[in-house]
Amino acid sequence: MSGTMPIEGMVERVEQVVQGAVARGRLVGAVVLVAVDGAVVVRYAAGLADREADVPMRADALMRLASLTKPVVTALALALAERGRLELGDPVTRFLPDFRPAGPDGIVPVISLHHLLTHMAGLSYGFAFPRDDNPYAQAGISDGIAEPGMTLAENLARLSAVPLVFAPGQGWQYSLALDVMGGVLERAGDAPLPELVQRYIGDPLGWTETGFTVSGPGVLTGAYADGRPAPIAMGERYVMPRLLSDGRTSEIVFAPDRVLDPDSYPSGGAGMVGTADEFLRFLEALRTGGGPILSPDSAAAFGRNAIGDVSMGPMNVGMRFGLGAAVVDDPERVRTPVSRGGFTWGGVYGHQWIVDPARGTTIVMMSNTALAGMAGPYCDAVRNAVYGV
Repeated sequence: MSGTMPIEGMVERVEQVVQGAVARGRLVGAVVLVAVDGAVVVRYAAGLADREADVPMRADALMRLASLTKPVVTALALALAERGRLELGDPVTRFLPDFRPAGPDGIVPVISLHHLLTHMAGLSYGFAFPRDDNPYAQAGISDGIAEPGMTLAENLARLSAVPLVFAPGQGWQYSLALDVMGGVLERAGDAPLPELVQRYIGDPLGWTETGFTVSGPGVLTGAYADGRPAPIAMGERYVMPRLLSDGRTSEIVFAPDRVLDPDSYPSGGAGMVGTADEFLRFLEALRTGGGPILSPDSAAAFGRNAIGDVSMGPMNVGMRFGLGAAVVDDPERVRTPVSRGGFTWGGVYGHQWIVDPARGTTIVMMSNTALAGMAGPYCDAVRNAVYGV
């Protein structure tokens, strides 16, 4: 075990945090896994997977991964690059010749695959705009978690018709870039995205549950949204208000059963389902040098600043972006015990994960409750319980 990570008392600390969040009605159900130096120290589930059916949460519960999809698809892109099927400097139009959104000046710029992987392409998400002035909503663009039945070709056509929010390489904006990358990878790999993910990521890691499809609605956990006195069941469609940094309100639109519609495109940014165990296996591969899915250099890209001095905005002070994850650049400014070079991200259905190579530690927090399980006091408390601070 690591001499720098306080193992003693970790299980009790983490369980207390998770139990408290469930008891207070912050989360319906949650799973936390912690691995230190390759050994799983914490594997804990609490609450309910399906509140209405009174089904207990299990550590191997199948959940909607949302943006936990992004690092997987990023890893696939790097795997294909290692095999010479693409280069990160390639223009997107090499693979998607019709994807030519114009910049703010009306000129159609070159968007590279590196721009996509680092969210520097000038694309965005619909939920980043105020609901009364939302060009993505006006164009009918899917964020990859709603609009069941939409094809990727249709969504990319709509996305291409809306101006970029900045010229590629001139800013950072969390975006639908990985959905575009999904289309690129299908062309580069000459196969559907789900097949490529399984071939290059899932099979080497021994995945049997994680992917883009499920056998039926009862297999997945329920989907819930923050609410008082208890989280709200989302139903077929749920619209969640979201306060923007300028004080205006946006909306996140969920369609939890989207994954059950075979006509829904496999969103490279948000379309997968999976278990905490299998996702931990993926993160541990990245932490330990990439085997059996990537070379050490490709795996290291997840924790290496890939955007230079470009700001990620006021919510990410002290952070940079690598490939597939945000990177801790200044732990003091971030106010985190995670070491410099640690990398992390979340998923809007209620997940967060952290890899800290310097401490030999990987944390997977998964839940069925958005957004409390993704960011805020609960996630911070779990992290602090792991680090003993």
